Amino acid sequence: MNKSFIEELRWRNMLHDIMPGTEELLNKEIVSGYIGFDPTADSLGIGNMVQIMTLMHFQRCGHKPMALIGGATGRVGDPSGKTVERSLLSVEEIQHNLDCQQKQLEKFLDFDCGANSAEIVNNYDWFKDFSFLDFIRDVGKHISINYMLAKDSVQNRLETGMSFTEFTYQLIQGYDFYWLWKNKNVKLQLGGSDQWGNIVTGTELIRRKDAGEAFAVTTQLIKKADGSKFGKSEGGNIWLDAKKTSVYKFYQFWLNASDADAATLFRIFSLKGKEEIEALEKEHLEAPHLRVLQKALADEVTARVHSPETLERAKETTDILFGSSFEAFRGLSANEIEDAFDSDITFKVSKDLFVAEIDAVSLVGEKAAIFPSKGEAKKTIQGNGVSVNKEKITLEKKFNTSDLLHGKFLLVQKGKKNYYLIIAE
Repeated sequence: MNKSFIEELRWRNMLHDIMPGTEELLNKEIVSGYIGFDPTADSLGIGNMVQIMTLMHFQRCGHKPMALIGGATGRVGDPSGKTVERSLLSVEEIQHNLDCQQKQLEKFLDFDCGANSAEIVNNYDWFKDFSFLDFIRDVGKHISINYMLAKDSVQNRLETGMSFTEFTYQLIQGYDFYWLWKNKNVKLQLGGSDQWGNIVTGTELIRRKDAGEAFAVTTQLIKKADGSKFGKSEGGNIWLDAKKTSVYKFYQFWLNASDADAATLFRIFSLKGKEEIEALEKEHLEAPHLRVLQKALADEVTARVHSPETLERAKETTDILFGSSFEAFRGLSANEIEDAFDSDITFKVSKDLFVAEIDAVSLVGEKAAIFPSKGEAKKTIQGNGVSVNKEKITLEKKFNTSDLLHGKFLLVQKGKKNYYLIIAE
């Protein structure tokens, strides 16, 4: 093999658990391995990117990656890590989500590279004609209730309750592994650490049903240094679809990673080699204020998920927003301006306010509520601490419709780093 996949996961600090014999298998032959993706949304999020990176590393180490999109399991819902049962989606919603996720997955893996070419499979293909009676006879009899009850995903829900639908999920996922092992020579399932119970149910089914052998590897679930959940911002999930999360916001998410998180995230999400990453980490430690890791991470991931061209536009937008030129800001489109501001720093006001003119204190201290009070707004303006459309304002400043960029925007800056958007409509 080109290099050891398990060793790759180790130095990237991604490895969580591994079944005995897995590393030896991977070091002696090309192995087919798969990860399942749950079609609960019409886009994958950056939380899914950990498993996408796992498949990419797997393929780059010479193995054959398989992405399973859950056309069948999506109709049930995985209880792993959930405190309540999720709402069931319609057949049409699931199919739409599957189609969208498949297009995204196709961007990251190589589907034409010989023996280790990637594949995408849909478990609905082997479940659609599998009757309930056949399933409980051919699958259910091999796994005991005691075995299923012992799983963390079940134990954690015993007090609050779990439907039979969710209880059977581990059997369905287990059969996925069995079917792929039987029909596509898949010997390995990969997933996040919360999937260990479901994965080993599959290896048990293979052993008990056909006396076969299969293996498992799980990766660490990422948590930020402050304990908050990775993959979310103040505005919600960070999606891979630019229509759901703009390229600018996607780029900013990585750029704003804390120093405590940057090294962890860079090892996981970069395709750079060990020596190059360690050199960047050393450079970052020597001058953390330069944010070397954050910039390299934001550049690499944004270009991979979107494109080098849209990355450059996101960087230009960043320079414009945090630069001093209003002329450059004026050059942004209305969509680019709105995309750059989350809902918590966007304030909508009536356009009628600008027809008769409105004074600065009333605008930013009352109508837009950028300040907690008009008194606080007045004090900060007097201290030369407020800019609108890149110009410092005084208490005498009044705003009318001619001040609105694209007929509806005002860019407000409080202090050096706090930017807000007022939208007049």
